[in-house]
Amino acid sequence: MAYSRLLLFFILCSILLQQGGSRPSRSRKAVPARQKGKRDDDDMKAQIDKLWQEVNSLKEMQALQTVCLRGIKAHRKCYLAIEEPKHYHEANEDCIAQGGTLATPRDIKENNELRDYARRSSQGSKEFWIGVTDIVKEGQYVDVNSIPVTFFNWDRSKKQPTGGKRESCVILSLAAQGKWHDEVCLSPKNYICEYIIP
Repeated sequence: MAYSRLLLFFILCSILLQQGGSRPSRSRKAVPARQKGKRDDDDMKAQIDKLWQEVNSLKEMQALQTVCLRGIKAHRKCYLAIEEPKHYHEANEDCIAQGGTLATPRDIKENNELRDYARRSSQGSKEFWIGVTDIVKEGQYVDVNSIPVTFFNWDRSKKQPTGGKRESCVILSLAAQGKWHDEVCLSPKNYICEYIIP
C-alpha cells in the first residue's frame, strides 16, 4: 500500500514539473508572466514539500503498526520486548533507533501490563531494562528523557534500591513479580522498548 502511494506521489510530481517547466518568452509583456511563473514554482515546491511530509508520516505510521503487531498496545503506547541482551545504554540506543525509548511504567497498571507481557513473550528471561536511572545524581531517578520519575515499584523485600553509585540503572524483575531492582548499567539484559501512539 505504501509503495502504491509513493508511486502516486512521484507521478504527481512529474506532472507538476512538466506543467511548470514551460517558460514565457523574454518580451516585455512576459514580465508579469515571469512573476506568475515564479509564484507557480513556489506553489509547486510547497505542494511537493507537503507530499513528502505526508509520505514520511505514512512511513512512520507503517513502522509503528509493525512494532505494535509484534508487541502489545496499552495506554496509547506500544511495547516490544527485545530478547537480545545488551547493556543499558546500548538497549536505549537500539530503542531510539527503532523510533522509541526504553519503556518507563508511569503507574502500577502500566507496570503490571509490562510484567505480564514480558512473561508471555520471553519464556527464559527474568530481567528487563526499563527506562529509569539515577546516573546523573545518586538517588534521583529520571526517565530516558531526564524527566523525574514519580512512580516506583522497588522490591522492598530485597531492600531495593541497594546499589549506591555502582548500580544506577533499573530492571523490571519477573522473578520478583514485576518489582524493580537497581543494577550495574554494563550488565547485559533483555529490554522493553516503548513507542508512543500518535
